[in-house]
Amino acid sequence: MTTKMRSEIAEQPAALRATLDALLPRVGEVEQLAGQTRQLLFIARGTSDNAAVYGRYLAEAHTGRLSTLAAPSIATTYKRKLDLDGVLAVALSQSGRTEEIVETLAWAKDCGAKTVAITNGGEQSPLAQAADLALCTLAGEEKAVPATKTYTTQLAALAVLGLGLGADVDPADLQRVPDAVEKLISDPGDLEAIVEGLADKPGVVVSGRGLAFSTALELALKLKEACYLHAMGLSYADLLHGPIAVVDEDTPAILVAAGEGPTLAGTVALAERVTGAGASAFTVGGGTALSAASTAALNGPDLPEWVAPLALIVPGQLLTEALARRLGIDPDAPRGLNKVTQTD
Repeated sequence: MTTKMRSEIAEQPAALRATLDALLPRVGEVEQLAGQTRQLLFIARGTSDNAAVYGRYLAEAHTGRLSTLAAPSIATTYKRKLDLDGVLAVALSQSGRTEEIVETLAWAKDCGAKTVAITNGGEQSPLAQAADLALCTLAGEEKAVPATKTYTTQLAALAVLGLGLGADVDPADLQRVPDAVEKLISDPGDLEAIVEGLADKPGVVVSGRGLAFSTALELALKLKEACYLHAMGLSYADLLHGPIAVVDEDTPAILVAAGEGPTLAGTVALAERVTGAGASAFTVGGGTALSAASTAALNGPDLPEWVAPLALIVPGQLLTEALARRLGIDPDAPRGLNKVTQTD
């Protein structure tokens, strides 16, 4: 039986095309709003928070703007007013109905920030209504609890945001993303080998760095929520500062990287260290350099590093769905989770 999660993974090329077609013409609106700001504050939770990590690295690495992730409790629990003059606050929520995120964006505006909403909830959602500018994705309804197409379209919206911020990249790269995703769905690589390699393991470390760090965090979250694995998402720099001690024959590593960029060499070296210690190093992306150092490899996209995360997560989504079924878990409805999570 085809799961809803698997069907929605397959819908991503169309969702990305629709979202890019809708949002790329709005780069000028972002530019106009962002021109009054100097740094970014990302407001999100869960999968959207992982997307925000991509936004942060994109902004800092390619637009030269200092960026940070918000602590919503400062607004909602501590109720502390900050000076956010010159800040562009970007709130991400798939539904646009998470009260904490809506409240924090309104707080940011009250503190002097210019505000952007990124949501699949539409222009009438509370989050979109609260923002100066709403970048609404067109993923369509997502029925499976684990986010797939809503996550990748959020990354597409963040890429458009980056263009509006003056990123030193080629905008044409974005148009290549849907085809790259389509290719990965049809040929993800050594999927079954990695499913079997994880099927009897209680936990896994998932690691990447830079723009791929968001992918590592998102894949770890998916493995936790849909497969009930103790999955730890870490930058490989942080992994080397102690937690690598947990990587052994019972705790494999999944390492993710774009096929180019300044973090690739370090990811390859980490894969070699992991396998040299007798543990399994499963990899996602990284081209032939990373796959050659791996125990088994999932393919990555043939895309520049700045847009690679939009497709790099897709083999990980397929892995999560297949592993859940292998473990006898329904990936569409993980225990204890709902599609919209409300927090105080």
